[in-house]
Amino acid sequence: MNKKMFFGVAYLMLGSQVVLAQEIVPDKKVNVLEEIIISDSKFKLKREQSGKVITKISSEALERSQGQSVATVLNRVAGVYINGNNNAAGEPLGVYVRGGRNRQIVIRIDGVTVSDPSSAAGDFDLRLLSVNQIESIEILKGASSTLYGSGAATAVINITTKSEGKEKIAAQFSSTIGTNQSQDDQDYDINEFVNLASIHGTIGKISYVSSFSNQFTDGLSAAEKNPSESTAEDFESDAYSKFNVYAKLGYHYNKNFRFHFFGNLDQYKTDFDGGASLDADNQFTSRQLRGGSFWEATYPNGSFTFVDSYSLLERAFDSNFPSRYESKVYTFDAYNKYTIKDRIYTLIGANGSYSDFNLFSIPFGSTTLEQTINDNEADFDIIDPYINAVYVSKFGLNINTGVRLNIHSSYGNHLVYTINPSYTYTFGENYIKGLASYSTAYITPSLFQLYDTAFFSGNPDLEPEESATLEAGAVLSHQKKATLSVVYFNRRSKNFITFDPNTFVNFNSSADIRVDGVEVEFSTKLLQDKLSIQGNYTYTNISKLEDAIRIPEHTIQANIGYQLSGKTYTQLTYQYNGARTDSDFDPVTFDPVPVTLDSYGLLDFYISHQLMENLSVYAAMNNILNEEYQEIFGFSTRGRNARIGFNLSF
Repeated sequence: MNKKMFFGVAYLMLGSQVVLAQEIVPDKKVNVLEEIIISDSKFKLKREQSGKVITKISSEALERSQGQSVATVLNRVAGVYINGNNNAAGEPLGVYVRGGRNRQIVIRIDGVTVSDPSSAAGDFDLRLLSVNQIESIEILKGASSTLYGSGAATAVINITTKSEGKEKIAAQFSSTIGTNQSQDDQDYDINEFVNLASIHGTIGKISYVSSFSNQFTDGLSAAEKNPSESTAEDFESDAYSKFNVYAKLGYHYNKNFRFHFFGNLDQYKTDFDGGASLDADNQFTSRQLRGGSFWEATYPNGSFTFVDSYSLLERAFDSNFPSRYESKVYTFDAYNKYTIKDRIYTLIGANGSYSDFNLFSIPFGSTTLEQTINDNEADFDIIDPYINAVYVSKFGLNINTGVRLNIHSSYGNHLVYTINPSYTYTFGENYIKGLASYSTAYITPSLFQLYDTAFFSGNPDLEPEESATLEAGAVLSHQKKATLSVVYFNRRSKNFITFDPNTFVNFNSSADIRVDGVEVEFSTKLLQDKLSIQGNYTYTNISKLEDAIRIPEHTIQANIGYQLSGKTYTQLTYQYNGARTDSDFDPVTFDPVPVTLDSYGLLDFYISHQLMENLSVYAAMNNILNEEYQEIFGFSTRGRNARIGFNLSF
């Protein structure tokens, strides 16, 4: 065993013994299972009243993920697989939910949908976000276009950022250092730094939040050297640096009216290589400047909410084929909620977005960047009125239903709808719930897919993609300390947008795309809530997919947490991903050649200790067994790595 590894393990074991030997203090129980969810209705309803199985990542879980990426946190959720999550820090991410792709997922931050019209899928880049600035995340799976509009075909990821405290002034500081090394490089050099500084509070009717976070990661090459390569020269490491600035200022006029304004600047810069097993000195920069507001007025049995944001996004590639993308997005959501006798929850609203983008690239025969797409041409608007209603009966029947009219400036009108009944039988502190849903979704092509010229993939004749999802399942809850859920999903899509691997031109598939599968989730708390066990299994029937590249058929997640004492918490996490297919490219014809990526399992360990009332420290080790694997053919993955950090608040 590597000496540094040996002493690291010995130190952790010794630390545990010291903690156990300390004076016994009253045990701090972990929170009971989350009961309140909002994603499937925009109302705060109990879990047993929801016809969906929604995963909520709490603030406690996010705190235990300090120093990790948002992608790493989401990758633990049943049905969610984020390809590239374990590659070099700046590598692109493939977010696959239930066999779907990035463009079939809607990401929302504080109630506003975020996107990038200039990206290939029109999706938001998760690499821009920092875990340290997030309070909680809810993941709603299945078609949800009725509430959340175009793109919500397989999932909605609702992210809530940290809010102000009740004190006049409070502050938080956190810092993490760690290694960033491959399976073959186990020197344990410190190559990763993640920091956060935040100040927040409430003074009278005014509240405020201001935070800054940054990350720097180096030490790992994006491309993995081919073992058959004769040259002895190693690939250069590819650095990644990011910073996030966030500010929010709110005013609580009275108990019936409040509003706030927010602004954030997120930016990262990363080195990237030339392709599979191909080292290169390239650089990519991504920047988002976003601002907006939130307004809420309440009245007896109801409320009116308006939230909006305006984003300026820029992406630049510095390589042999340089290009620069600039896009603008304005998004708003206005809705009125009204409750009738605590049984019927009604929602009437309108959601809109206005998008455009510019592209600067080097046309054939030129040597300088020129504007090849103009935002006067590459733009469209969407305005969607929608209605949703939830009925909660006294005898256990719950019905969630809604309809939305998509009004698109280029594609006209299209109706989507959902019907989601469930029945909950309660006995004592336990309940068993049966659920079913049928939902349709509508996804318009992104501006990039329509107009791109830098990679010659644009196709202005693309048609929107339509899909329908059927779900059925059951949930068993025991005394709010144990739950078991089983859900079957079946999705059918037509006009699926894909691309020709030889020409890279986007086109609509002539065949319907079908996929189905099963998700199983389990959680329990034992030993007076000191021991928590969570696990999930997902089966995705990829044999029915036309394009199953990089999607595993089987995934397993398991998590065991134990409260050693009132001040010390430990956690062991295991993740298994089954074999996947990927593509290599013939060096002469550039035709894709199928390759198989082996299955792999990752074991992680985490321990935290409350040194003082306002100071906690932690240590973690990822990929303890130093498993060797690939997520993307020809690209490096992280081997055994360690990190330590602290969190200070006052």
